[in-house]
Amino acid sequence: MIRKARAVWRGTGRDGTGDLTSDSGVLSSTPYSYKTRFESEPGTNPEELIAAAHAGCFTMALAFQLQAAGFTPEELATEAAVTLEKDGDGFKISKSALTLTANVPGIDQDQFDQLAGNAEKGCPISKVLNAEITLNATLTS
Repeated sequence: MIRKARAVWRGTGRDGTGDLTSDSGVLSSTPYSYKTRFESEPGTNPEELIAAAHAGCFTMALAFQLQAAGFTPEELATEAAVTLEKDGDGFKISKSALTLTANVPGIDQDQFDQLAGNAEKGCPISKVLNAEITLNATLTS
């Protein structure tokens, strides 16, 4: 399976602008720029997209872990907070902090913790990130 997205940039790093388009159409000439990345101008940025990918990947991986163990979650809600920090002359993503709130009827805390940990380690986005990954998982049922 191959998934594709394209970036187009016009101008300098600080004053230029770009747009992102994915084959699925979810991103369609979506704007990004220095101001959307390092300030608060509307648009997206690579770190936000990585956070969305990590939250989505982990949550789906956990749903599969739970299904295999015989559980059906009522809701899995995950936030991924990606940290971008200075690294020499450039920047690096140093951390992705996953925060999960889960409503899974019938599961005990130990089994939930084990399955959530397996999902975090097995998620393809976790595997590709060269960053510290943390997981704070709360079971509400």
